[in-house]
Amino acid sequence: MASLLDDLPTLTALVEIARDFHRRGWMAGTAGNLSARTTTGRFCITASGKPKGRLDEGDFVEIDIATGAVAQRHEPRAQPSAEAAIHRALYRLFPRARACLHVHTVDATLAALAAPPDAVELPLPSMEMVKGLGIWEQDPKVALALFDNLADVAAIADEVEARFTAHTPRMPALMIRHHGVTVWGDGIQQAYDRLECLEFVLGVAARASAAT
Repeated sequence: MASLLDDLPTLTALVEIARDFHRRGWMAGTAGNLSARTTTGRFCITASGKPKGRLDEGDFVEIDIATGAVAQRHEPRAQPSAEAAIHRALYRLFPRARACLHVHTVDATLAALAAPPDAVELPLPSMEMVKGLGIWEQDPKVALALFDNLADVAAIADEVEARFTAHTPRMPALMIRHHGVTVWGDGIQQAYDRLECLEFVLGVAARASAAT
């Protein structure tokens, strides 16, 4: 049976991203989680409680997409991030998705505060940077899917799956109030680029809201 560590290029890429995001203040302490598809029907995700600035290739758990069960773990006591349920929902919804990145940032949190309590999406500024998220229109009117932050993360995942099954989102991203954003892509690099672009847009939105 193949070891989880046999997929070292993927795990190493995620480790490098975690350290990068930690340096930026996007993954403070143990916050946030990163995942990527591995073999058919599985994905690896950062184990719960791991400091993202000191992550290594052994700090991942492999999950079966169909069942949600742990398929492999390098450390016997390692547990998947609680948000594995959200990553699993996204991999189920979007077969082309190869990576999902979730961070907790100040700009995203501040931008979401401008949305009404019952809003299900957050309008974003019409700007060039949204092209990095696949929106190529002139002066686009786009919004980021917005979900309530619940203690029961599985309930958030159920809401994500229900809403996105009914209406495919225009943007490959979502936000959880008072929490953070999750972005997915056809590969690790694409997801990374998309997250950078989204955080730029949210930074503009946060500053614009503060100026009014």
